[in-house]
Amino acid sequence: MKLIVLLLILLISLGVWETARHRWFLRRIRVRVHVNGSRGKSSVARLIAAGLRGGDMRVVAKTTGSAAAVIHADGTETPVVRRGGPNIREQLRVIRDAARERCDALVIECMAVRPDLQKTCEHHIVHATHGVITNVRPDHMEVMGPTMADVAANLAGTVPRKAQFFHAEDVYADHFAKRARKAGSTCTRATADQVPAEIMDGFGYVEFPENVALALDVCDAAGVPRDAALEAMFKVQPDVGAMTLWHLEEEGKPVTFVNGFAANDSESYIRIWRRLKLTERAEDVVLLYNNREDRMRRAKDLVPMFGRELPAGRYVFIGEQTRPLVDMVRRRKLPMDRVEDLAGRPAAELWTKLSDLCPDGGLIIGIGNIKGIGNALLSHLRRRLPAEVA
Repeated sequence: MKLIVLLLILLISLGVWETARHRWFLRRIRVRVHVNGSRGKSSVARLIAAGLRGGDMRVVAKTTGSAAAVIHADGTETPVVRRGGPNIREQLRVIRDAARERCDALVIECMAVRPDLQKTCEHHIVHATHGVITNVRPDHMEVMGPTMADVAANLAGTVPRKAQFFHAEDVYADHFAKRARKAGSTCTRATADQVPAEIMDGFGYVEFPENVALALDVCDAAGVPRDAALEAMFKVQPDVGAMTLWHLEEEGKPVTFVNGFAANDSESYIRIWRRLKLTERAEDVVLLYNNREDRMRRAKDLVPMFGRELPAGRYVFIGEQTRPLVDMVRRRKLPMDRVEDLAGRPAAELWTKLSDLCPDGGLIIGIGNIKGIGNALLSHLRRRLPAEVA
């Protein structure tokens, strides 16, 4: 019995010590930005980190995105190495290491999907001085749903207490404003019209103006002048999953490849089609869908949009469990001579086939998922790019 009591006392003491130690690390980081949302978290986190550096701040950033990474105070970047699956306790280690780097600011992306763990990340780990929610989109509905209102309510679990809160959501803007008031925090909403088109032309990849507006609002609140923050954002190293356009040449034929694998919900793809004006040139577009066996629900949401909201001249399926998707397209009565199942082909062979299907001056856009053959194809294409582009 005495042994059990001693062990219990030891465990409680360790817990108290760890909590006190964590709070000490938090106090050493003046600005703590916690980024959550359905889409664009990694892009916004990188933009904010770059903008804060533009104000001569020492910044550490951690993104999850397509490849989890830590960007250190000196600007170097290292991948997050995990022995097992993702665990929110790694956020504790990131905060500890950031404090030891003597940073002025930490920008950290929320890595939890479960609503209860999202709340834990904010209210027990990060304690943000600046909370961010990018938007509300239909993703992870099996956990965040079942309705979009549920998604908004669950994301709002990371609204910080007695701090500054920022978002770029339109439909659920009132809900976020109410949650911020209840938490005793200020609320600022960013909109796309805050950033004119000529400014967006300064980015070397496809970024969305509302993401830039959101990042600029946070930097302004942290005391960084807009011009200095924006100049630094133009030089940002985008996430590996960021939507980039690569211009290649295949046997004298110009071909553009769009890496859109990371955006994987219907609303985001509609916005991409509008942003790139793909509907106006649908016959020149090859839509490449990379499927994952454990993401069939996502596929069942997106594939019915083929030929309608997502028009293209050709539809190509790769990855896992592609046959059911081809059958779905067949039931939509799309011409089957415009549909290809290229699952199982290695990246080099796949690219040769894709470029053959693409018309002269056409465009191939990869969507769905970046894992597996998606990553392999991107690696193959990077090797084909000119050194100054790659």
